Amino acid sequence: MTEVIERPSSSLLPGRFGFLMGLYAENYHRLARLFAPQRLAQGTYVSDVDDGLKVRLQIQERHPYTLELELTYDFVDEQTGQPSPSAQLRMYTDAHVAEALHCHPGRRLWQVLGPFPAADTVFQHRLRMNGFLSRWLEYLAEQGHSIGTLERIPDSTD
Repeated sequence: MTEVIERPSSSLLPGRFGFLMGLYAENYHRLARLFAPQRLAQGTYVSDVDDGLKVRLQIQERHPYTLELELTYDFVDEQTGQPSPSAQLRMYTDAHVAEALHCHPGRRLWQVLGPFPAADTVFQHRLRMNGFLSRWLEYLAEQGHSIGTLERIPDSTD
């Protein structure tokens, strides 16, 4: 017990937390450069670069400093019936950070990790999801997806 009190754990946490916040900032800048969702109207957009994998970006909600988005490929997983891969994103335009809220179609964080997960379990899950998002955004840019390849899909209210 004395070892726990004498050995400060704060030296580990800021590094890991700082890394996660840096990943959120990196994701914001990648997303902003790639599709500029902060400039798009609410709705659904598709990017097609003739590689057989159309990307769908849906601006679900707009608030003064926050955007709720879904990023997915334009096809459905046969097993789940949901778009896959799929990432539910929140973009904070004032803080310049974007986080993947979940990457499991149709499931929220508590459904994936259980009702009372340990803080370290939640932290590790957020690292994995946002690391995936960073690599995915980088891949999409390498494939040629961009704001210039996005086309808005009219909905029934347009």
